[in-house]
Amino acid sequence: MAKCKGKVAFITGASRGIGRAIARRLSAEGASVVLSASRMGAHGNLEGTLEDSVAQIESDGGRAAAVATDLSDAGARSDLIARAAEAFGPIDILVNNAAGARMKLPSQASHEDRSFMYDLNVNAPVDLAQQAIPSMRERGAGWILNISSATAYQPAVPYRDSKEAALIIGPYGATKAALDRYTLALADEVAEYGIFVNAMAPTAIVLTQGADYVRDIGRRNPDMVEPVEMMAEGALELCTGRHVGRVIYSRDIVHATGGKVHSLDGKAVIGDAFMEADLEATA
Repeated sequence: MAKCKGKVAFITGASRGIGRAIARRLSAEGASVVLSASRMGAHGNLEGTLEDSVAQIESDGGRAAAVATDLSDAGARSDLIARAAEAFGPIDILVNNAAGARMKLPSQASHEDRSFMYDLNVNAPVDLAQQAIPSMRERGAGWILNISSATAYQPAVPYRDSKEAALIIGPYGATKAALDRYTLALADEVAEYGIFVNAMAPTAIVLTQGADYVRDIGRRNPDMVEPVEMMAEGALELCTGRHVGRVIYSRDIVHATGGKVHSLDGKAVIGDAFMEADLEATA
C-alpha cells in the first residue's frame, strides 16, 4: 500500500463526496494530502466540512491538512498551490474535483450562469494546473487529474428520463467538454517533462455518503449507480501511472488496467470493475 509514498496530493472539492473519497484512497497509499473546499459543504452540514475530512483521513492513519478557498473567486485561487504546498511540501499530484452546476435549459442559461460554470469548472482547474506545473517540471514528475462528466456528451435519444432532464445538463456539460479538450492539449504539452495529465468521469451516478436520493435511483435502475470506491480506484491509477491524455470513465480505467477496487482506507479488496454499489450499506 505505497503507490503514493513520499508524494503530496492536493484535492479540490474534498469536504465530502468524490473529493473526500479520492483523498482517502491516495492517503491510504502513502500520500500526504491537502484538501480544499469552502469551509462548509454545499448543504452546510457537519459531514461536509473540511475539518471532518481531515479527521477521517487522520483516523485512517494518514496525514492531512486543509486550505479553505472559494474556487469561484479568481483572486482567492491565484496562489492556492503555493498555499497548499506550505503543509507538506511541493505538490506532486493535483486532483481538480471541485465543480458547480446551474441546471437550466440551454435557451435559458444566462450569461451570469454560464460565466459562473466556466470559471469554476474550466478556468479554476486550468489555473491550478498552471500553478502546479513549474514545480512538477523542475522535479521531473507530476500528475494532474481533472474530474469530468458524462454530461460532456449529449444523451442519446430516446432519453432515459424526461427531455427536460436531458437538456438542462447541457450548459454544465459544455464546461466539462471544454475541460476535456484542454486536458488533451495540456497532456501532450507536458508529457515530455514527466507530467501526466488526464481526465476521468464517473461511469454512472456516484453513491457517496449521505446521498440517499442516489440509493433511490439505484433501487429502480442499478446500472445508473456506481460505488464511490470505483472513482477513488480509477483516480489512484491515473495519479500514479504513466497515462497521457486519457479522457476515460472510472470503470473503464479500472478494467483496462486489470485493477481491483479497494476500500477507501486501502485495507480490503472489495471488488473489481464489475462491482455494483451496495445500496443497503449504512449511509
